[in-house]
Amino acid sequence: MRVEKHPILEFPMKAEIPFYYNGELIKGFEGDTIASALHALGIKVLSKSIHHKRARGFYCAIGNCGSCNMTVNHVPNVRTCMTKLEPGMIVESQEGLGILK
Repeated sequence: MRVEKHPILEFPMKAEIPFYYNGELIKGFEGDTIASALHALGIKVLSKSIHHKRARGFYCAIGNCGSCNMTVNHVPNVRTCMTKLEPGMIVESQEGLGILK
């Protein structure tokens, strides 16, 4: 969910940034982190825990918890809540520790 209209505040238009999520081309906006862009698009599960494979999502937003670890441009365990979105990024959900490709 994104706040697009507010009775008092103005939100300037931002450039769209296309990126790939699990092979699908989607778009975020300039200034988004990967996790915030996915959350705004309704994607809540970012990874799964190492031992029990439980769903993990956008939690602390300051890089402490590791719930947002994903594989970004073939590098596993990237904290997506701290990583700015860039055009053409390849973002993949991750299960467990991830695999370096």
